[in-house]
Amino acid sequence: MTDTYDASHITVLEGLKPVRERPAMYIGSTDTRGLHHLVYEVVDNSIDEALAGICDHIVVIINRDGSVTVDDNGRGIPVDMMPRYDKSALEIVLTVLHAGGKFDKNTYQVSGGLHGVGVSVVNALASWLRVSVYRDGKVYDMAFERGQVASPLTEREETEHERRQRYFQRYGTTPEPDVPYEKLRGTRITFMPDPTIFETVKFDFDVLDHRLRELAFLNSGITISLQDERAGDTVTYMYEGGIREFVVHISEGKEKLHDDVIAFRKSDPESMVEVEVALQYNSSYGETLYTYVNSVNTREGGTHLEGFRSAITRAINAAARRNNLLKSADAQVKGEDVREGLAAVISTKIANPQFEGQTKMRLGNSNVRGIVDSLVYQSLTEYFDEHPKVIQVIFEKAMTAARAREAARNARELARRKSTLESSGLPGKLADCQERDPAKSELYIVEGDSAGGSAKQGRDRKFQAILPLKGKILNVEKAAQHKILKNAEIQALISAIGTGVGETFDPERSRYHRIILMTDADVDGAHIRTLLLTFFYRYMTTLIELGYVYIAQPPLYRIAKGKQEQYAYREEEMRAIIKEWGEKGVSLQRYKGLGEMNAGQLWSTTMDPGHRILKLVKIEDAIYANEIFEKLMGEDVVARRDFIRRHAKEVTNLDI
Repeated sequence: MTDTYDASHITVLEGLKPVRERPAMYIGSTDTRGLHHLVYEVVDNSIDEALAGICDHIVVIINRDGSVTVDDNGRGIPVDMMPRYDKSALEIVLTVLHAGGKFDKNTYQVSGGLHGVGVSVVNALASWLRVSVYRDGKVYDMAFERGQVASPLTEREETEHERRQRYFQRYGTTPEPDVPYEKLRGTRITFMPDPTIFETVKFDFDVLDHRLRELAFLNSGITISLQDERAGDTVTYMYEGGIREFVVHISEGKEKLHDDVIAFRKSDPESMVEVEVALQYNSSYGETLYTYVNSVNTREGGTHLEGFRSAITRAINAAARRNNLLKSADAQVKGEDVREGLAAVISTKIANPQFEGQTKMRLGNSNVRGIVDSLVYQSLTEYFDEHPKVIQVIFEKAMTAARAREAARNARELARRKSTLESSGLPGKLADCQERDPAKSELYIVEGDSAGGSAKQGRDRKFQAILPLKGKILNVEKAAQHKILKNAEIQALISAIGTGVGETFDPERSRYHRIILMTDADVDGAHIRTLLLTFFYRYMTTLIELGYVYIAQPPLYRIAKGKQEQYAYREEEMRAIIKEWGEKGVSLQRYKGLGEMNAGQLWSTTMDPGHRILKLVKIEDAIYANEIFEKLMGEDVVARRDFIRRHAKEVTNLDI
């Protein structure tokens, strides 16, 4: 560190250098989530063309070499010169931050890419990028490497072979002799992520599949295809019913309380805000609610979500009074009661959205709350007045939820009073650590007393706490909260972590910033781990989002030969070790349970921070995660069986 600090120490990053220097500022992270975000940024430009009523076909191709192509039949990025910069508009769009057509409301009335940094960020973080623009019967090509121009803009005629191939990839048929110009125009971008920036550059078909299907639901009538040339997989989505079909999809396998999906679209011309809502109630105990602004998934909600929640609570209470379902003038059900069993999609179109951060997780426009509240309340009021039987079943569901909430509150109060009678307020089976700083403390949730005993003996008492659980906890996907809170193992879990659940949940009270699930490496262990993950996902989601939840990776094998000893975590690893050592004289032990390891072995392989392997639990795609938990842990046996059959070949290291 220098003693002086003057103007010579000030660095100005020009062009796209800031993106390469701090990529997480623009795409959220450089892990697999950030990698796929690159595709979303390019696709969002195509969606903006669709929102403008111009584009109706989008194709995403994972190429054999691992690069990705995004092709659309929009207007094509402009290629004419911008005299002020002495460069083409195409080059400016791809190499200058905050440049694009999203700032001119005559070009796009609504847009997800309001910052004008999306495609230029992709260019900056790509090893190479190739773009072809099809305008006025001509093809305009340009190439870049790590954000820098590699070959200048050229104009050419498209060959017949190129035209036929592109047309087939886009529409799935060969072109007729006189193809309308609208069918051939558009933009085609191909890029390869930079491996020096990203932790992995391998795209996941399923991750892209879920996002593109989501976009197809949100933009009715638009055809979106995903092609994987690595494996030959292709899917195509087009939903005329839009988000109405989206709600049908997310409600699949659940018992519906009413047949119709309640759907409406309302707009406020003065503020240029349009809200489209589709919802349906089912008999489940959870809430499935997704929000979007200009087709961008706002995972953390925002003012549009606040407006919707306020409106649906007011509308249901008001309709209940009009139908004499509420006996007292002051009586009402709370918001969390009316949302139990709700499956809903809220899609908002806003002329000038204000997102919090480039990754657009939360909407910040303060005026949107009141506008959405008013439009949704008006639409729901009209619907409930015309469908009195629907409001009756919805209100009965809300009242049942209210009674369950009160029972859950009583259960929490009982547990709290019981805790005050105990010396520490912590479960007796918890072997706590000496450290009191949560950031330095970790909790191992262990399957069974035997493994718990080994873990307690082998741990570092200074910062490692052990909580052994007896058997399998309750499947929270199939139970009401008041029943869940009566389960002894779940009570111990909640008490040990310290955050509470439901109304009292506070992530800042977490006593540990590493909560590690350590179960046996067999089928039962995998089931227990899944039950625990279901609990955390449904009742302590924020702890997952904060990066507090991990999965321990105990070894599957101990290989010994003479004085040599080594542990293997996968079968391939075990075979490689035996091949290296030679089979003669090798002793092989397969661990079926943590209890088979002594305290020293458990410490050195699974608990020692210097040698252990932990998997961080993350929510990559909230919709996909919700679907998986519902299929694996919900009531629909057929959907679960089909899922298991479809993915059975992918399962390894399980004793079946």
